[in-house]
Amino acid sequence: MIGAVSRTRIRALIVDDEPLARSWVRRQLDEDDDVEVVGEAEDGFKAVTAVEELGPDLLFLDVQMPGVDGFGVLEMLGGESVPAVVFVTAFDRYAVRAFEVNATDYVMKPFSRERFRKALERVKERLRPTRRAAGPDAGVQGLMTHLRSSGRYPQWLLVKSGGKSVFVKVREIDWVEAARNHVVLHAGARELPFRATMKGLEDSLDPALFLRIHRSTIVNIERVQEMEPWFNGEYRVVLKDGKELTLSANYRSALARFRQLPA
Repeated sequence: MIGAVSRTRIRALIVDDEPLARSWVRRQLDEDDDVEVVGEAEDGFKAVTAVEELGPDLLFLDVQMPGVDGFGVLEMLGGESVPAVVFVTAFDRYAVRAFEVNATDYVMKPFSRERFRKALERVKERLRPTRRAAGPDAGVQGLMTHLRSSGRYPQWLLVKSGGKSVFVKVREIDWVEAARNHVVLHAGARELPFRATMKGLEDSLDPALFLRIHRSTIVNIERVQEMEPWFNGEYRVVLKDGKELTLSANYRSALARFRQLPA
């Protein structure tokens, strides 16, 4: 056992699509009395659900997985609910340097017992009681900022609705409307309340796909069928399903980039 972190064991979740890799990580963790493995997940969707249900302190997270990769898992969880993260990756050295810059630990596949123990020691230091009070892992926060600046945007959103967690593919969202202290995602026949501000959601979505056309409306531009001038500088925006939205005069300059409206 490496020096005890606290009386409470670190609760770890292992996420990897390779059963042998999960088994190897579990064996290393089982040898450490400071760590308790609370679960495993073989893909990104199950990982997000497991984090929501189990509340682990630590993720051993594979980067490359089918469906939703490790970055996508962090995007769906959001900054406040992300545990400490050790990336398990076969990425090249260029990508690893990006992790290092953002103070997020990693182990390269294939990795040695010594390298694994070093990563675990770093996690223990981060999770000491005096450090836990500092809030979400700054390294993970830095990584997410790096991803945004690199032009990466979420492909999935995790929506909690009716006591359930629902995964929504971002490209399937038709439009978004503001609703008091949250927003509503309109995706086909589904109307899903989502805990976010319009500004926060606008900043997290790909601006090449989603456009703010009103202080209370964001639209997927792929869903726009037609537009026509309305009153007082506004436009009527008709979606392919017949839904009519209003383009406020205050947002015409943004939409002009895609539809060549006069500014």
